[in-house]
Parts: sequence; structure tokens; C-alpha cells
Amino acid sequence: MAIAAAAARTRLEERIGVILQEKGESVWSIPADASVYTAIKMMADQGIGAVPVLEGSQLIGMLSERDYARKVVLEGRNSRETLVGDIMTTSVATVTAESTIDECMRLMTAKRIRHLPVVRGEQLAGIVSIGDLVNWIISAQQETIEHLTSYIGGSYPG
Repeated sequence: MAIAAAAARTRLEERIGVILQEKGESVWSIPADASVYTAIKMMADQGIGAVPVLEGSQLIGMLSERDYARKVVLEGRNSRETLVGDIMTTSVATVTAESTIDECMRLMTAKRIRHLPVVRGEQLAGIVSIGDLVNWIISAQQETIEHLTSYIGGSYPG
């Protein structure tokens, strides 16, 4: 069992950059002066729940479905007239590609967020979602199960 625990712990200590390499670093983004309607339409078309708000190449905020629901729908605003910059979240938690999977999970849990921008300096390098992290953990658990099965069955190398 120590082998399985060590394998799972090792996977959580891996860097978030590994996930970005697997999923790719392309990110949909929107400027602050776009309408909320444009942003929500893009998010719906792309099947994403949040979008980084950029000024040039610098991250200045995030717009999520939660922002839309709380700051447009509940306040009776018009999404075609409201600008992204008026409702975006500006205090954005970020990580670097060197952050560990475990650190990202803890940060997302503590901040109650589902999308985490990964930055390289002041440049946006990518976004990881809670779904990306859950899939990574499931993959790690599957590997651990396979190692334990091989170990118990006697075919484990070593």
C-alpha cells in the first residue's frame, strides 16, 4: 500500500505545466470592452464556463457564468449593453506552470473557483479547469490500480 500512496502523492506533486502540454495552451479570451452578450455567446459556442479578459496580452480579469448570473441576470442588466469590464472578476488567482497539481487543487478549493489561469510572467499561458485536475487524478488512480494489480499478481517489476 505504501507503493500506491507514494505513486498517488508523486502524481499530485507533478507540475501543472504537464496538463497544459497535454491539453494545449490555446485559450479563448475576450477584451474588457466587449459586450457581455458577445462573451456569453462565445463561451456557449466553445463549451467553456469562463473566459480570461485580456488587455493586449495581459490578464486583467476573468468572466465566468457565475459573474453573468450574479451581476447581469440578478441585477436586471442587459447583456448586450453591459461591458465585460463592468462585471468581470478582477482579483484573479493565478499559478505558474511550475505550480503543482496539489497546489492548484488547494487554491481552487480555497477560492471556490473552477478555472485557474496559468501565467508565464504577465502573459497568459493557459487555463486549467477543475475538470482537468479531476481527470488527471482519475488517470493517476488508474495507474496506481494497474501497478497494484501487477504487484499482487506477481508481474510487478522489481
